[in-house]
Amino acid sequence: MIVIRSKRARDVLRVALPCVAMPLLAALGALVFPQRRHLLVSLGMACLALLLFLTGFERKKTGGRRMVIVSVMTALCIVGRFIPLFKPITALSVITAMYLGGEAGFLVGALSAVLSNFYFGQGPWTAFQMLAWGMIGLIAGWLAEPLKRHRWLLLLYGVLAGVAYSLIMDVWNVLWYGGGFDWTLYTAAVATALPHTTLYAVSNFVFLWFLAKPFGEKLERVKTKYGV
Repeated sequence: MIVIRSKRARDVLRVALPCVAMPLLAALGALVFPQRRHLLVSLGMACLALLLFLTGFERKKTGGRRMVIVSVMTALCIVGRFIPLFKPITALSVITAMYLGGEAGFLVGALSAVLSNFYFGQGPWTAFQMLAWGMIGLIAGWLAEPLKRHRWLLLLYGVLAGVAYSLIMDVWNVLWYGGGFDWTLYTAAVATALPHTTLYAVSNFVFLWFLAKPFGEKLERVKTKYGV
């Protein structure tokens, strides 16, 4: 397990990777690269997500243990994506971020998208799914303490995360359809996607209501036992 020892380098990467590099790569994948190369874009997104994850720890042993837990949470997300209508990826990414850090939450969301899409279908949209679920997890890590203390805030975050996911995917729809961003098309896409947006929001609310406490308690015990 590689360790980034410079604190300054970690701080720069924590901001530059999710806020600049990954959105730029996703946009380039939709506008520039031929569709047959979308797997290369997804691979690049996965590598950047792993690099972001490496900024979240300083000790090699701690990082290896955290990676095992991230792998388990990712596997649960992939299995959960087979549930009709309701999908637990957002909820599990948020829970991971709350207890293991935003970088871990980003990695769970991003890897869940690209790995599950080997079954559901890969395409230029995969990078946007990775970015959307990843950012939802990352921001949950930044807000971890208030989300843990106030259940109503966690549930509200889940609802807003469902809206945010839909808005990000609508950007992809506009870029794919129009070959560039257009506010008129984007407004139409948002309006058309309202039923799906509602479903995402309700799904996140339900899964966080039932899963946040039991999963949180288990992750806390694992952190205490293994010093993660």
